[in-house]
Amino acid sequence: MAESGNRDAATPVVSAFYDRFPFPGDPLQDGPPPGYNWRWCHQSVFAAVHGAVPAGTVRPRILDAGCGTGVSTDYLCHLNPGAEVLGIDISEGALAVARGRLQRSGAAAQGSQLRQEQRSLMDLESEGPFDYINSVGVLHHLDQPESGLRSLAGRLAPDGVLHLFLYADAGRWEIHRTQQALTLLDVGTGREGLRLGRELLASLPEGNRLARHHRERWAVDCAADANFADMYLHPQETSYDLQRLFAFIEAADLHFAGFSNPEVWDPARLLNGELLERAQALPQRQQWLLVEQLDPDISHFEFFLSSQPVQPASWSDAALQAAKGLRQPCLWGEPDPILDRNMQPLQLSDAERQLLRRVHEQPDTPLGAMAEPAVIRDLAARQLLLLKA
Repeated sequence: MAESGNRDAATPVVSAFYDRFPFPGDPLQDGPPPGYNWRWCHQSVFAAVHGAVPAGTVRPRILDAGCGTGVSTDYLCHLNPGAEVLGIDISEGALAVARGRLQRSGAAAQGSQLRQEQRSLMDLESEGPFDYINSVGVLHHLDQPESGLRSLAGRLAPDGVLHLFLYADAGRWEIHRTQQALTLLDVGTGREGLRLGRELLASLPEGNRLARHHRERWAVDCAADANFADMYLHPQETSYDLQRLFAFIEAADLHFAGFSNPEVWDPARLLNGELLERAQALPQRQQWLLVEQLDPDISHFEFFLSSQPVQPASWSDAALQAAKGLRQPCLWGEPDPILDRNMQPLQLSDAERQLLRRVHEQPDTPLGAMAEPAVIRDLAARQLLLLKA
């Protein structure tokens, strides 16, 4: 499908850039993508945001807005069997890679429908509503990110969830300086720029902070040429701090529904003792502002949005016992999981392990017939057991 006239002012230059450097540069593989990412599993996301998995949404409608070379679309298909998935991107070069990726992985066979189309996220009037919209690393490359967010908001189902990933100012200081240096050197955004950009970081003195930060933080991520170009040569980029981020969200009449990496924003990761007590006494948003000031390595924001304020389900002991459950789809290890949804080592008591097994084997049995409320509540709080609304 050819791209229509509805597009952002930066579309021509950004599209041409990704035709030169299809991103991300992950290799293609035969069969399902490796591991999992719970942020691309509709049931896991809905449970994290709403406190329960959706009732009756057997075939969610999913939009991957700015799908690039199809890495995210591949996971979205495999982690959401039966879903209708639409992946869009402005770059035909990136889409060509995406189509090849999903053909090799068997992604199309996982859902009820898969479409991959060249179009702008500003050109979605005929689509939706979507139960889940994923847009990772896209809006910050628009000339008018606000218009892009409003476009996505208009395609979101009333109880749907939008997942965004946007650059953060503080943790990208060395990237910004390197970008500005390469601009001053007029290296361009093509193959010459790639060659000279790599040469710059390799030739700076060993103790230079830019070179050191690149080696320590970004060199592995930038091994692929497309990834290096996306980081250092991109012709259109915006980044945020928390204050500007929340203003950006509110301008689109959307509601913040939580970070998708909440552990990063927990003050207990950085503080202890009296200082932690003072931090935890602050309103939630001020706690996040404090973490932002204390951790200058935070290089991106990843979070969920909704069209209406979210009130997570509250579960009494009686409700927990009457509820049915679902084992978190994003766990590693069968029949006993050893890694959690974040691919971190998992510690389970015998009672918790037994409940996860029984839920998997007896999905229609009320949880109260299988375990005590305390066990159910602990597993649900850790997102290892998803409660059915």
